[in-house]
Amino acid sequence: MSVTHETLELHTRQPFGIARWTHSVYPRTFVSLTQGGHTGRGEAAPNAFYGETAATVQAVLPGLLDCLQDPWDWDGLHAAMTARFPHHHPSVKCALEMAALEWCALSAGVPVWKLLGLSPAPVPESSFTVSLAELPAMRQQAREAVQAGYGVLKVKLGTEQDMQIVEALREEAPAVSLRVDANAAWNRHGARRMLEVLDAAGVALVEQPLAADDLEGHAELRRFSRVPIMADESLHHVSDVPTLSRSFDAVNLKLAKLGGPLQALNALRTARALKMGVMIGCMIESSLGIAAAVSLAGLCDWADLDGALLLSDDPYSGLEWQAGHVQRPTAAGWGVARR
Repeated sequence: MSVTHETLELHTRQPFGIARWTHSVYPRTFVSLTQGGHTGRGEAAPNAFYGETAATVQAVLPGLLDCLQDPWDWDGLHAAMTARFPHHHPSVKCALEMAALEWCALSAGVPVWKLLGLSPAPVPESSFTVSLAELPAMRQQAREAVQAGYGVLKVKLGTEQDMQIVEALREEAPAVSLRVDANAAWNRHGARRMLEVLDAAGVALVEQPLAADDLEGHAELRRFSRVPIMADESLHHVSDVPTLSRSFDAVNLKLAKLGGPLQALNALRTARALKMGVMIGCMIESSLGIAAAVSLAGLCDWADLDGALLLSDDPYSGLEWQAGHVQRPTAAGWGVARR
């Protein structure tokens, strides 16, 4: 067995802003597992909020490669990685788990979603993100997305102009389904005021209004809000889901922060058992990472899978998009190819 990796700098078409930062360059590390004529691939998409950077990925990954003893032993892989780093480096774990799953799917000659026995149901329409910027630029982003046929927009907020942004984008795109993501930027008082604005604007859901550790505040908002409240930054591990069910209506599952597709699947099933709504989300990542998320999407209520669509230099091809609608790959493995 040979396991190799490389890091590429991916670039967004325009600066991508949220409440915490604005970036245009996203280093991503790609893992390849080769054995018996098949190569399984995975992607590490680190996020500093979860304690990862390109430097931590490159430092940690070589020491975890020996966890891949048998690609079919998924439980063993997870146990070995968890023994080394119980609560850290989820994107590295994700890359290795992705590589193992694809190798097995290629060996079986089926897509990963079929290997896992997952639903062939259509993928929910994905939102397209309007990133945080000056108001005229956000209007322009929304206008172009609507012209391109997107029916769902996700708006990044977290400024003193949030009310004006929501009102302006609803005016710009009156017919779309509008979602809001505050990225943990609001306080309790401001969030209550904003929830009234969101309700009046017909916003479909709001992600992470308050700080990640303010579960009591989210529970208070949930009792008040007519707009469903979704956890994102508050969710780090599968084991968080039961606690979050007392404060949130739904969870946003991102493979890179949960440690891989199988861990996201466990979180999804736990959320369903607790009667929570589920979104399948993503980081800014290539079509390889997005393809892995698409495999789980048929089980979810909402999708936010535009990470690769925001790139100017996606190194993978194969996902077929029509505005916010993506087709689940039918080729073996993840169904994408290196350009």
